[in-house]
Amino acid sequence: MSPAPRTRPRIDAAQRRARLGRRHLLAPAHRAATAEETADAVVALHASDPATVHLAACARLRAPDRTDVERALYDDRSLVRMLCMRRTLFALGTELAPVVASAAARPIAARERRGLVKWVSDGLGWDEPRLAEVTDRALATLAARGEATATELAADVPELRATVVNSPGKPYQATVSVNSRLLRVLAAEGRVRRGRPRGGWTSSTFRWAPGTALVDLPAPPAPEARAALARRWLTAYGPATVEDLRWWTGWTLTDTRRALADLGAAEVTLHGDDGTATPGVALPDDLEPVPAPGPWAALLPGLDPTAMGFKARDWYLDPALTPRLFDRSGNIGPTVWWNGRIVGGWAQRPDGEIVWHLLSDEARADAAVDTAVAAEAARLANWLGDARVTPRFRTPLERELSAP
Repeated sequence: MSPAPRTRPRIDAAQRRARLGRRHLLAPAHRAATAEETADAVVALHASDPATVHLAACARLRAPDRTDVERALYDDRSLVRMLCMRRTLFALGTELAPVVASAAARPIAARERRGLVKWVSDGLGWDEPRLAEVTDRALATLAARGEATATELAADVPELRATVVNSPGKPYQATVSVNSRLLRVLAAEGRVRRGRPRGGWTSSTFRWAPGTALVDLPAPPAPEARAALARRWLTAYGPATVEDLRWWTGWTLTDTRRALADLGAAEVTLHGDDGTATPGVALPDDLEPVPAPGPWAALLPGLDPTAMGFKARDWYLDPALTPRLFDRSGNIGPTVWWNGRIVGGWAQRPDGEIVWHLLSDEARADAAVDTAVAAEAARLANWLGDARVTPRFRTPLERELSAP
């Protein structure tokens, strides 16, 4: 007689939302004390928009303070920016950095280097020795200065001022300097790092300083690193689908499945609010229900790691709301959350006022939602003070709300 088929553990959407509130430090009782804790809780903070790191961290801090984020980024350097998963810039803890370097960043840096070599060859006629000579002089200049802007480096190394016209004759034609392209590659390789920005914490103009090359990090072999990173992701974002992890990391499906097998992930069934059932994965010790964290609201920034942590989002975002909350490239804007669901969006007006709009009929009908969101808006406005924040990737609702 053949054995009875094994039943996969069932995880419903309410349980997944309860985990978000607790593990992503969004419910008030679960907020953190330091910026490092906020990054660790979500594996890494999105850093493509400089403001997102501060806004995402402060949304999860018991006492929001952007100076604590600056301390971690620039004084203690306990958070490092790294071009890694999906060729996206993240800020993550230094203990995790070697794992991410091996699992995701090194292959991306290698592709960036190959692209740079071809770019200077096609556009300037430089061969690799010529590029290496300019690179060495730029790094020597940076080491001598200790810290410098891109403009200061180009003043000392004139070759960095050379430009190439990308996509000539096309509507998106652009003139790009060697300086900007080279610094991007050196940063991807870890050979330079971003220092304090010029113009305040929302600025994209950074000073640069010598860094630690990825090849010099004592990183585990790539398969071992991928399994370790998958474990960290499932701890924060699981239970979830295999495709969620593949999308978040940017790995191939083969590498994703191998990493899950190496860490011994358990197969589960994810049940949606509409009764749908989807195959998923979870850590073997994360199959039991977790208590709901109690009612909570959050105002999360554009590109927040919680909102951008999954490919399949129906269990926390009504697909009908997507056109107003995302830009055309798939970047999410500022969002309003209630008990693990996105229910609206928010923006800051030129006078500093934080305004929001609830898109969910259910949320609009619940007076408790408006009260809780108003309290979060006041909390956000209090720590922002005189600062004005405009998301780098603007969405329809954010534009509507921010209009004076």
